[in-house]
Amino acid sequence: MPRREIRITGYGGQGIILTGYIFGKAAAIFDDGHSTMTQSFGPEARGSACASALVLDDKVIDYPYLRRTDVLLALSREGYEKYEPELKDDGILIFDQDMVEPHKARGNIQMLGIPAARIAEELGKRIVQNIVVVGFATAAAQIVGVDAAREAVKSSVPESLVDLNLKAFEKGYEYFKN
Repeated sequence: MPRREIRITGYGGQGIILTGYIFGKAAAIFDDGHSTMTQSFGPEARGSACASALVLDDKVIDYPYLRRTDVLLALSREGYEKYEPELKDDGILIFDQDMVEPHKARGNIQMLGIPAARIAEELGKRIVQNIVVVGFATAAAQIVGVDAAREAVKSSVPESLVDLNLKAFEKGYEYFKN
């Protein structure tokens, strides 16, 4: 896995930091790669802007900050507007169709939408919206291996919610595959 730079953005309470943590853990522990994560969020716990930035590589990471984003996961319009200009012209934009209405793509950006919030609501808990996106992004952008992503999800959520989160992951993964 060569160096990949991923930005995840949304609102506090959407699991943005957890999403970054899951991808980083999948890469570093279950895919035998390296990862770094930085995060930023507003002073409010929920509802404020939030972002997670990941660098994944098969070599030791000597510079842990994003230069040009390869993959942008946008779960809010505000985050999309702020971070889309950092996305490479041949990058991948993954967005929640119910939360983000992207502009016309520039360059060769691959734009992939999923109704993640709706899928999560169908599962009974909107709180797993981020895990639906983890599954979708795993399939669509091959950020990490599918088995590594599943293991990272299982080991990163409370034991009582493992089944629900794995269902959310599979729904997102299958949404892209179908």
